[in-house]
Amino acid sequence: MASPVYIQIHNQIKQEIENGKWQVGAKIPAERELALSFGVSRMTLRQAIQTLVDEGILERHVGSGTFVANRKVQEKMSGVTSFTDLMIAAGKVPSSKTISYHITTPSESETELLELKPDVKVLRMERIRYGSGVPICFEIATVPANLINNFSKEEITTSLYKALEKKANLFPGRAIQTVSAMSASERIAEYLGIKRGAALLRLRQLSYLQDGRPFEYVHTQYVGDRFEFVLEK
Repeated sequence: MASPVYIQIHNQIKQEIENGKWQVGAKIPAERELALSFGVSRMTLRQAIQTLVDEGILERHVGSGTFVANRKVQEKMSGVTSFTDLMIAAGKVPSSKTISYHITTPSESETELLELKPDVKVLRMERIRYGSGVPICFEIATVPANLINNFSKEEITTSLYKALEKKANLFPGRAIQTVSAMSASERIAEYLGIKRGAALLRLRQLSYLQDGRPFEYVHTQYVGDRFEFVLEK
């Protein structure tokens, strides 16, 4: 099965950036111009650009355009904790609403990060995560499909980590985490019940099993005034 068109565009733009077509800090062409060059609708092109923004490869400057992202200062956070456990520890009732859930061809970034072999599909799901009924974050999670073949959709969307532990005897180990600031798009603002442009904390996380295999790539947008990260050194 061929990759979705927006993923193909994502991969090509990412490759061009890596090949030096656009340097760090450079402004990329306008969406209209790129849509014409790729022969796609602006909606499809925008989806590809948004995926690159979510991955931290591009960044939008309101009123100025879209630029190749600069490297940002990173802080390591200790431990890997599921959203469910975080909410329980905070005395809140965890829940989620699944926006999309499908097995698909991984993007080039997902293939690299998850160290996938050729032809391995992934589960990509979008969820709104809640704490006692209050939306806390919007999350896009990607997991190798062969890892969760025997899991039900309910088990995966409720708590993937608990399903891995109970059904497959697999335990999360370390994670590489990157946190940055961003503003809420119209779509995400609607999901999270906030105003467009409100402050968000963006977390990109690559999680590994205790045996060293990467098993989940997640980019999450947290409501700035509903969540905070605590760093341990």
